[in-house]
Amino acid sequence: MTKFKPFIVLGALLVFITLLIPSLLVLPFKDDRVTGKLGERLKQEDDTKPTAETSNEPAVEVAVFRMKTKQVDTLPLEDYVVGVVASEMPRAFEKEALKAQALAARTYIVNQMIRENKSELPGGALVTDTVEHQVYKDMDEIRKTFGADYKWAIEKITEAVKETSGQIIVYEGSPIDASFFSTSNGHTENSEAIWLNAVPYLKSVESPWDIKSPEFSDQKIFTISEFENRLGVKLPSDNTIGTITERTAGKRVGEVEINGKVLTGKVIREKLGLKSTDFTWKRQGNKIVIDTRGYGHGVGMSQYGANGMASEGKTYKDIISYYYKGVEITNSENYLTKVLARK
Repeated sequence: MTKFKPFIVLGALLVFITLLIPSLLVLPFKDDRVTGKLGERLKQEDDTKPTAETSNEPAVEVAVFRMKTKQVDTLPLEDYVVGVVASEMPRAFEKEALKAQALAARTYIVNQMIRENKSELPGGALVTDTVEHQVYKDMDEIRKTFGADYKWAIEKITEAVKETSGQIIVYEGSPIDASFFSTSNGHTENSEAIWLNAVPYLKSVESPWDIKSPEFSDQKIFTISEFENRLGVKLPSDNTIGTITERTAGKRVGEVEINGKVLTGKVIREKLGLKSTDFTWKRQGNKIVIDTRGYGHGVGMSQYGANGMASEGKTYKDIISYYYKGVEITNSENYLTKVLARK
């Protein structure tokens, strides 16, 4: 009997190896995607749900108060940035311009997160989905807005956000107020011309690309009585309107004197609903005709200027450093980690 023991051991060993090999073969491939037609269908389903989330960033979410539904939507930060870029900048713009917009949008929301004094919105929301903060639309809204352009446009925007994932703009170690607007009059504006404080990185620069913007010129016409009522003034009887007494660094109207009353260009723009504080006006019979150049407050990054720079081969980093003076681009991880630590 003993002379057969080696064969018994060998047989047992072969049985063990036979059982083991299938396991070894299966383990390395157990996470493979489904292939064939089913796999293709699943891949197509995945492709219809673009996401800008990356696994190496802190899991931070943004709570957005939706003004129409009065509900709070909570979503990953990078997906929120996609929704803002798709809502705030034309989809046909160069990708480098979209990337610059992604940085501005991400910096804005990170700044909101780390602020001590937050907006008192319902449901613990951090921001609204309007120009009060940043315009945001969800994927269903974007799909309706983009129509036939949806697939290529959302892919390009999502790529722009992914390629800048986690990056924000800082000045002396703090996230900046990354203000932006549509179209300049050829120059951006100093912050103190619009707001109370002079911000060192929000300084006037030339922006010649904006002249190609469809928003560069506009005209509004008011009756004299409407003009007087809106501004709370009485026009002089000599067929004049007023005298511009001050210009800003951005070549806009700083102050105007109308029959003894002094108004700022900012106040005139707001009360008359003008697109810009760079305006000229004239009387035509019982009408006041006002022509404007540019669209928006003029502070920070011009979106059409950014696209013009991108069209000339400039990168998003070039665009950011041009419109925001003395800033750096850094990773948001340290700032977001502090936000998570508070929860």
